[in-house]
Amino acid sequence: MSVKSQRLVLTGITGTLGRNLIEEVQAWPDVKVLALLRAGSSPAKTFPSTEYEEIEFFDKERITSTLQRFQPTCVVHCAASGMSFLRPAWFDMVRFNVDVTLNFCESVSRIPGCHFVFVSTGLAYRDQGRPLREEDPLDTQHPYGASKAAADILVRSAAAEFGVPLTVLRPFSFSGLGDSSSRLFPSLLRAAAEKRPFNMSAGTQVRDHCAAADIAHAIVLAILQGPASGQPAQVFNLGSGSLQPLRSLVEGVVEELGLEVSLRFGERELIQFEPKHLVGDIALARTRLEWQPRLNVAYAIWQLARESFPVLKLNEPRQSL
Repeated sequence: MSVKSQRLVLTGITGTLGRNLIEEVQAWPDVKVLALLRAGSSPAKTFPSTEYEEIEFFDKERITSTLQRFQPTCVVHCAASGMSFLRPAWFDMVRFNVDVTLNFCESVSRIPGCHFVFVSTGLAYRDQGRPLREEDPLDTQHPYGASKAAADILVRSAAAEFGVPLTVLRPFSFSGLGDSSSRLFPSLLRAAAEKRPFNMSAGTQVRDHCAAADIAHAIVLAILQGPASGQPAQVFNLGSGSLQPLRSLVEGVVEELGLEVSLRFGERELIQFEPKHLVGDIALARTRLEWQPRLNVAYAIWQLARESFPVLKLNEPRQSL
């Protein structure tokens, strides 16, 4: 399907990934975009070519009628609950991540040929102590990861049952423009801006970090490719594939940026159920989507700092990997 024939419904545009995604699709000629917003949320930036609608995501009938009105060619579900360290109540998070995903899948099933793109997570996997492949088991007690794993399994089952063209994307860690969360890199920049030490775990866990813009570009490629007619759901890991301890990653970013901050490793315990080894094997995305990361993570963090922490005076790192 060409860019011009696309009618996209996007959720989660107030989050880091959704913000980067909606910015990229704005460059498409004649694309029609409907951004669905949770009550009380608002995007940092709006676009004249995008229609915005506030919606109760648990209202399945409203979701169905909205999609029927808009007649999308593709629905990209990025919205999720529980990515910040101050997580919502456990059962509320599970209900959002599972029930809302299935509501969207059911509504999409009533629009012939509509492609459903579900953004899952690398946290859904059971830790294997090596780069994770798409066929590895989804099995974790990490609260957010478990809720997304349940949604991942159920949405693939529903798509097979009702003939929904489905792509599941499992991004690993990412940051960049729009990341205002309490996760690693915004917290690091916040500590530097406030001139206080940054307390971390020992940093021995192996992590895979990408620029959010790279993950958003992979979603774009998945939208344009679409699943093969009558075939099972496509599933792709999205990450850097880098086998780097978190301590080395953070120290490298701090050095490239010239960031003045005291890193205190070992001052915090690992979060309960956090995997020791979280890296994705991205061979399938490379071959089938023709995607791989292009941006240096330090550059993505530099962009974030310029936008959200302008008080920081940083070195501009190299842009490309």
